[in-house]
Amino acid sequence: MNPLNFLPAVVMAEEIRKKKISPVDLVEAHLAQIGRLNPKLNAFVQVDAERARLAARDAESAVMQGKTLGALHGVPVSIKSSLAVAGMRCESGTRLRAGFVPDRDAPLVARLRTAGAIVLGVTNAPELLMAWETDNLLYGCTNSPWDLERTAGGSSGGEAAAIAAGMSAGGAGSDGGGSIRVPAHFSGICGLKPTPGRIPATGHYPVSAGPFALIGVVGPMARTVADLRALFEVMQGPDVGDALAAPVPVRWVSEDETRKLRIGYFEDDGRTPVTAETRVAVRAAAEALRGAGFHVDHFRPEGLEEARQLWWKFFVGAGGMLIRPMFSGRESDLSPILKEFLAWSSSEPQLSGEALLDAWIERDMLRAEFLAEMERHPILLCPAAAIPAFRHGERSWQVEGKTVSYLDAWSYTEFFNLLGNPAAVVPVARSPEGLPIGVQIVGRPWEEEKVLAVAAVIEKECGAWGIPPIA
Repeated sequence: MNPLNFLPAVVMAEEIRKKKISPVDLVEAHLAQIGRLNPKLNAFVQVDAERARLAARDAESAVMQGKTLGALHGVPVSIKSSLAVAGMRCESGTRLRAGFVPDRDAPLVARLRTAGAIVLGVTNAPELLMAWETDNLLYGCTNSPWDLERTAGGSSGGEAAAIAAGMSAGGAGSDGGGSIRVPAHFSGICGLKPTPGRIPATGHYPVSAGPFALIGVVGPMARTVADLRALFEVMQGPDVGDALAAPVPVRWVSEDETRKLRIGYFEDDGRTPVTAETRVAVRAAAEALRGAGFHVDHFRPEGLEEARQLWWKFFVGAGGMLIRPMFSGRESDLSPILKEFLAWSSSEPQLSGEALLDAWIERDMLRAEFLAEMERHPILLCPAAAIPAFRHGERSWQVEGKTVSYLDAWSYTEFFNLLGNPAAVVPVARSPEGLPIGVQIVGRPWEEEKVLAVAAVIEKECGAWGIPPIA
């Protein structure tokens, strides 16, 4: 194992600035790791080694010439294949877009390049991103670096596996129902779902528009909270292509300000039980914060079940209405996972315009009530999912004597897509099988900085990050 591959991205950048690490050596170490591990993990769907090497040589030249360097100068990153990267495949896991290559970067990709990051390639995703595991008819299944018989999660599963295994220092995913946070939890890394509009979703496919702009976002994934913070700072900022963009300045909070935040935590939502190790992880995070000087209360907000049901109408009901006509006459191109999603959608009453409008209004009213509850507890801790990474093909699990179905296990992330809260996941513990267990930190809209500040304290106190066995 090359130790360069598991340095934090911010350390990589600092060592490059000090001329202690060569961008060329760093990129070569990552390309070697991809060559060794990607055949087992299937995280990357395209790697542009030639372009990455050229960028690394240019980055090294800039260092030697004393030029002004960006915050991520020379750092190798990866991008989920649902985001436009000029010259690389942006297929979102579907045969309908097979071979599609955009000619320009999505804004967040362009911002990463401006900061000096080097894009190694693009990563695997389930078809049209509609699953909490990663498999499709174009490239097949992505495996967990902790156990090849298990999933790395979805829909940003390729991204999570690449970062966890040291094939990338960090990168970008997207999240409409847990698609950054569940893979981060499964893979033992950190992920941030921002407030809609805080990081532009321009250049993402499927397009984040209409009701989907309320729930679907793009955001950073990395091995450390410091790296999430650095990636967030580079990616954030309004863009005219994002329907919810707003000119919100970055407002980092001091340690004293952070300690004044009142924390509420809940171990389960009252509907879907979680594994014993998940309960332990949430309690451990809460106790870590209490020990660090925070005021921490056991507190479960009202309205979680209503949020889950409304999310289902938007994501599954309306999502099926949009996707089904795309495959008219091309049903053979549907992957099994997307067929399953469309079956769930078809089992629900079709949304009329009136029903969708009613759901939209209910969502806004529920959001106002939920944010009023958060006046007392501006930070919430809770599970990221009911279970750790599952074996390929599993669809239900026995938890606390109750059957937890595939569709119920991820409600802990769906709440906050519907409500528009920023939320991060940080590894805190391990399961009896040695699988990572992450805890979710939730804040109020436009307060990503507070979420990341609390996440950093949990990371420091719990120290649960580790290198997966395969690496």
